[in-house]
Amino acid sequence: MRIPLAFAVLAAALVAVPTPGRCQLAPSPDAPPVSNAPAAPADETPMATFKVNVNLVDMFFTVKDKNNELVPHLTKSDCTVLEDKVPQTLKSFVAETNLPLTLGILLDTSGSQQRVLPLEQDAGSQFLERVLRRQDEAFLVSFDVNVDLLQDFTNSAHELAHAMNKAQINTAGGNGSGIPGLGGGTVPTVGDPKGTLLYDAINLAANEKLNQETGRKAMIILTDGEDEGSRTKIGEAIAAANRNNVIIYVILCADRAMYWNSGMGYYGYSAAKRIAEETGGRVIDVGNNGQKLQAAFEQIEDELRTQYIASYTPSNTKLDGSFRHIAVQCGEGMKVAVRKGYYAAAPQQQ
Repeated sequence: MRIPLAFAVLAAALVAVPTPGRCQLAPSPDAPPVSNAPAAPADETPMATFKVNVNLVDMFFTVKDKNNELVPHLTKSDCTVLEDKVPQTLKSFVAETNLPLTLGILLDTSGSQQRVLPLEQDAGSQFLERVLRRQDEAFLVSFDVNVDLLQDFTNSAHELAHAMNKAQINTAGGNGSGIPGLGGGTVPTVGDPKGTLLYDAINLAANEKLNQETGRKAMIILTDGEDEGSRTKIGEAIAAANRNNVIIYVILCADRAMYWNSGMGYYGYSAAKRIAEETGGRVIDVGNNGQKLQAAFEQIEDELRTQYIASYTPSNTKLDGSFRHIAVQCGEGMKVAVRKGYYAAAPQQQ
């Protein structure tokens, strides 16, 4: 049984056609009882109040050399950070391997994934078994015509694998008989609605699941990269990830023959590349090759364990909500994967 994400307006705000069975999660039965006792008398002793506003920007990034090999031993003096092309003074710079990791696994269960879903389930389960350490946690979301939370935050790779293996292709009645990549087809043969809510899934996972988490945060999305029916635009999905400091890796799993045989062609790569690169991750195209999929997970595992974290206080102190572009340079010929920027929002907006 699928567990719906706790989004009060998911059906009304995101899916054009309401889907039966969507509801808001009930209050926890373990919530403390409401007290009707009179309030305690206020302490009449004057109390000094201090308001501290620390506008600190944190960045997680990886560095590779000319041979595309990860560079693990850089120091603060090896790298320069620019915000809107203005050099910034780093307050901290650490090669981080043990900071707790929070992962969101987003699994495309639309009709186009019929042939690759078993490969994703097998490789994804093995990856979680290897990567999760005691202090880490992860959750699992599927997306098709709906966005569903299959497994909430847990440290158990077994529970995540169990939920992943139970995931099923959902075409809202079309049974995968429509045009690949669109959750079963733009013109349904049976049932309604149709869609592949990729951008909605990213937006919801960032804003509803990862927004309160600290430390290293990443999404790994297994998809063909094509979206159909999301209310969220691609730029809004990317902005949600950047606001919550979430790195996105996209593993493109696509049975190309299905697309070309349909006469539609395949167009998922460019969107996936934009999502990954603008959030500091990358896209890995594996097609429907199981060995490439395993290798992709291994590469992501290495990168998540070979990250740097740096922080600085911006020289531009205005908190006007504007987008500030970030660039990190770490020596000639080195390639840095870092989010493209952040929003300089006031504390109450954050």
